[in-house]
Amino acid sequence: MEGLLFPFDFFVLGTPLSLQARSTSLRRWKDTVAQAAAARIRERDIQTFLLPSSLAITIYYFPLAPMGGDIDNIVKPILDALIGVVYLDDQMIEMVTVQKFEPDIAWEISSQSQQLASALDHMSSSEASTPVVYVHIADDLSWRRR
Repeated sequence: MEGLLFPFDFFVLGTPLSLQARSTSLRRWKDTVAQAAAARIRERDIQTFLLPSSLAITIYYFPLAPMGGDIDNIVKPILDALIGVVYLDDQMIEMVTVQKFEPDIAWEISSQSQQLASALDHMSSSEASTPVVYVHIADDLSWRRR
């Protein structure tokens, strides 16, 4: 096994919930996100070393229909779900990028990881009946001024 090398990414099937959702549904969503991240960790045969280091997270949401709520509402439950799985605390997150890709608007993503490509393949399949959330976590904070 090797250490958790960033970048780390995974995708999860389902409709993301906001903090305002019923507690039972919200708990289930957070569990789904945590389980997807843990499964990806096992798949990569890596061990997480939950070290205190600054991170950046990117969240892409691919809904099946135009999104009814605000995109920023999906962030906090996802961040919370990854505590103790990918990082020690969500205070380690210094930068958050979140974007939705509405189904009726043309878009293109030029650079794709294997996980993002798999997520997009799921969305383009004829059996796609579930939205997809793609999460990318990196320790590259090169945008900082030294």
